Amino acid sequence: MRRLALQAGARIMDIYESEDFEIRAKSDDSPVTAADEAADALIAEGLRAAFPDVPLVTEEQAASHVQTARTFLIVDPLDGTKEFVQRRGDFTVNIAYVENGVPVRGVVYAPAKGRLFYTTGDGRSVEEHGPFGDTPGQVTPIGVNATPDNRGLMVVASKSHRDAATDAYIDQYAVRDMTSAGSSLKFCLVATGEADLYPRLGRTMEWDTAAGDAVLRGAGGEVVRFDDHTALTYGKPGFENPFFIAYAPGVLLVRA
Repeated sequence: MRRLALQAGARIMDIYESEDFEIRAKSDDSPVTAADEAADALIAEGLRAAFPDVPLVTEEQAASHVQTARTFLIVDPLDGTKEFVQRRGDFTVNIAYVENGVPVRGVVYAPAKGRLFYTTGDGRSVEEHGPFGDTPGQVTPIGVNATPDNRGLMVVASKSHRDAATDAYIDQYAVRDMTSAGSSLKFCLVATGEADLYPRLGRTMEWDTAAGDAVLRGAGGEVVRFDDHTALTYGKPGFENPFFIAYAPGVLLVRA
């Protein structure tokens, strides 16, 4: 999964650094580029070869969006296409393995930022530092902020999907500072302790969140539904998520 994420990231950057690329609209009006499709084809081929008996769900292949199991691989080959199109760099390659509805392994690679996060074989999360080669280089174990100061939290929110409802929810906390980020990087900022809280009051799909969710869980964090604070699960009908909150467990969550 790490190797495929890096290879897909290299394909994406070839297109990102070109003078121009075509942008098309999918049926739901979300943008898609040649980078999404090239990365998707590479990852899907590699995963199907390595794990032929595990169902695979990818964002760009509608035929894969069939509810078949609670254990499956799930891929967003280019999460943050809007960030990619606007050349803001906050896009990621997301690959995850979901077991019985729980994302237990994940890789999040932000090629334009040179940041690579993943879970190891024992389920703990690390950040690998470049340059990235065929075998893992220097890695640093990561973990959430173990003692977040509820009198002054660090909050991360979506760069492209921030809205009044999100701001109203954040306003219920004592916030020391805020940052914005695109794609699944928001999960990773909580996983490294660079942020304490990431609320998402907007539509997301499981392929948007599974890899970042796995990295955050492997770093000691939690992801819960916004409405009742129960754990976010995967393999839901249509692969659509409810609103959710990703956070370091020491944060005192406000009830919706």
